Amino acid sequence: MTTQQGDVLIGIDAGTSVIKAVGFDLSGRQLGAASVPNRYHADGQGAVTQDMARTWADCAAALRGLADHVPDLAARTAALSVTGQGDGTWLVGRDGPVGDAWLWLDARAAPTVARLASGPQDRARFRATGTGLNTCQQGAQMAHMQAHHPDLLDRAEVALHCKDWLYLNLTGIRATDPSEASFTFGDFRTRRYDDQVIAGLGLTARRGLLPPIVDGTQTTHPLSADAARLTGLRAGTPVSLGYVDMVMTALGAGVVGGAGDVACSTVGSTGVHLRAVDATRVHLNDQGTGYVICLPIPGVVTQVQTNMAATLNLDWVLGLAAGIMSDMGAPVSHRDLVGHLDGWLGAARPGQILYHPYISEAGERGPFVDASARAGFMGLSAGHRYPDLVRAVAEGLGMAMRDCYAAMGPLPSELRLTGGAARSPALRAILSASLGAPVRVSARDEAGAAGAAMMAAVAIGAYPDMHACIAEWVTPLLGAAEAPDPALTATYDRLYPAFAATRRVMPMTWQVLARLREAQPGLVSSSKGQQDDQ
Repeated sequence: MTTQQGDVLIGIDAGTSVIKAVGFDLSGRQLGAASVPNRYHADGQGAVTQDMARTWADCAAALRGLADHVPDLAARTAALSVTGQGDGTWLVGRDGPVGDAWLWLDARAAPTVARLASGPQDRARFRATGTGLNTCQQGAQMAHMQAHHPDLLDRAEVALHCKDWLYLNLTGIRATDPSEASFTFGDFRTRRYDDQVIAGLGLTARRGLLPPIVDGTQTTHPLSADAARLTGLRAGTPVSLGYVDMVMTALGAGVVGGAGDVACSTVGSTGVHLRAVDATRVHLNDQGTGYVICLPIPGVVTQVQTNMAATLNLDWVLGLAAGIMSDMGAPVSHRDLVGHLDGWLGAARPGQILYHPYISEAGERGPFVDASARAGFMGLSAGHRYPDLVRAVAEGLGMAMRDCYAAMGPLPSELRLTGGAARSPALRAILSASLGAPVRVSARDEAGAAGAAMMAAVAIGAYPDMHACIAEWVTPLLGAAEAPDPALTATYDRLYPAFAATRRVMPMTWQVLARLREAQPGLVSSSKGQQDDQ
């Protein structure tokens, strides 16, 4: 490790619910963190948007707040890096944002996705990107804008993602990174845009909106004077553009390193399931689903499947109890209910009720894509009680995780776990048994910010390459392996085929329910955030 003028690296992680700024020393020890709640608006009709100017202001506030936790931060900062929520469309014109950003949660592009996915060019697009088309993605959203809101694209000069927008404000540079560029508009093998992919989306005429691709482990740009005034940092400080938050979190939590077929799952609001492979060994499934996302390591990519909702399902079932208690005049907090989670899981027998955890209003995207997919219980009887429902929901998360890894090839031999689920021993045991694989949890509190900061560490020469950085920042923080319970594993081996078979016959039911919802619109959602990040 070389000596740098500064001794602090800052990782910015702009998630769906919180924007965090985290300081690390050059060896990866966390020094302090500051956060600002994120806000977005859901209209109840599929649109989910975020104020771009406010997002930058919140990011700057988080960086100013970090100075309260890390003494002499401005003078000590060697570099900073930014990652953020993936997908979505953040359009910028001559005078700034072209309206609010469309988030990854936005479902308006569903009819466009259905049209493009059934077209003759979609398989070629999938072979290049390794990524199934869904409503979350910028390509699908821009194609939908082209068909229904062309004025938005007409007024834009560049199409960015969340982290790219923050990078623009930090440095004045319009750019994106190889990960989001290739899984949306390019080829994961070359890490470049692919004109055939762009044509398949019907966006050839909009090719000029795609920004240059910058790899933040090799290139940095200086913090601008305007950004320095807003953040309290020094103008000229090197800024690295991180990869998308999914792989930054996995990098910081241990998706790379160790023997065997290691995988990493982030089980927060959404479920993100990744395994690192050589780009020449990618398994592209016949369903055309999932993501292939580049890592900031030459020739290495992650295969990814993502559940639209993971712990959001637990939030929902716990919210049922909270609502009943409140109606009875005895309100309880979410924290109080989470404290009872392991007790409820232990009070119920495993494998008694089947639950499909598709609670998101945007449907599901992994390992299948269906905007009309919804959650449901099967096997209820009069003898079941609330703990049985809680256990079924938790087991549904395990079954959905297994469903995702099965779409990527053989089940992994070890799972590294991060996100809200990692804090519950009972939930860890369910997830471990669902895969039949031991689980290890990283002691790293802020894996996404750490992954971004690791890119800055390599960019400024603090480490010769990412593998050397992983050896010091990641591997020592992995806990002991927790082996799966053999009896529970056997139960879930019998449960999973029923889970997979029933979800394959549900689309007709989901479509009927979707048409009924359209005929009788429900309540309009208000502005809100989420418990964890994408």
